[in-house]
Formats: sequence, structure tokens, C-alpha cells
Amino acid sequence: MRKFATAVVAAGLFFGGMGVAVADSWHSVKDPLTTTGAHFEDVEYRWEPAGEKHGAFRFRGSLRDGNYSDGHNTYVEVRAHSYGWQRFKGVQKSSVQLENIVYDGATRYTNSADMRVCRDRGSLRPNNCSPIRPFKR
Repeated sequence: MRKFATAVVAAGLFFGGMGVAVADSWHSVKDPLTTTGAHFEDVEYRWEPAGEKHGAFRFRGSLRDGNYSDGHNTYVEVRAHSYGWQRFKGVQKSSVQLENIVYDGATRYTNSADMRVCRDRGSLRPNNCSPIRPFKR
């Protein structure tokens, strides 16, 4: 009886750990974030556990300048819990790989995040950005 109870507890811990591993694994975004002149493709994200890296929203992908001749830069903006946007810049006439984390230091873990890709058109004209893509833990 004791061996059976030990086996049940071990199996429960094993399958519980598998559930946590699946929750913390990378998830891909099916549709890329795009706007005129900027593309954020092959986007993947994950949620860090509450005790690690502030329970952050981690993302990665390829930021590409969609119009080499316009002379404008591209960037990705991400925010946690509807706070201020954090900007991650790209390179003109090129594609760069981004991987960053975003979190709110006042909470144990981040449970919501928003992301968008934009083209920086300078100070005289407004930037154009993709629609905001929300993420929930």
C-alpha cells in the first residue's frame, strides 16, 4: 500500500511538472505584426514563472524594414499591464532578431501584455503602427 501511495504521489508531481513546463514553453503568433514599411515576423512569446525574471513577458522575432527606399527606421513597442510602452529599435534597410523581456516591477508576475510594430517617420509626420496585439497569461 505504501509503494502504491508513493507511486501515485510521484506520478502527480511528474504530470504537474509537465503542465508547468507546457505553460512556460514558447508559443508562436500565427499572423505577423505588419504596418506600412515595417514587419515583425516569426514572433514567439512565453511567460516567465512568477519567481523568475519578475514573471516577465518574453518575446522574440524578426523585425524587418519593409520599404528600403523610404529612409525610415522600424521599432517594436511592448507594454506590461497597460503601463508605458517600451521601444525596441530595428535597423534601416535590414532585418534584426529581437529577444527581450517586459515586466512590471510592482507585481509578482506579469499577466497581460500588448505589442505593436511601428515605422518611425520622423518628427514632422506621425508614426504609423500596427493594431495592438494583446496577450494574456
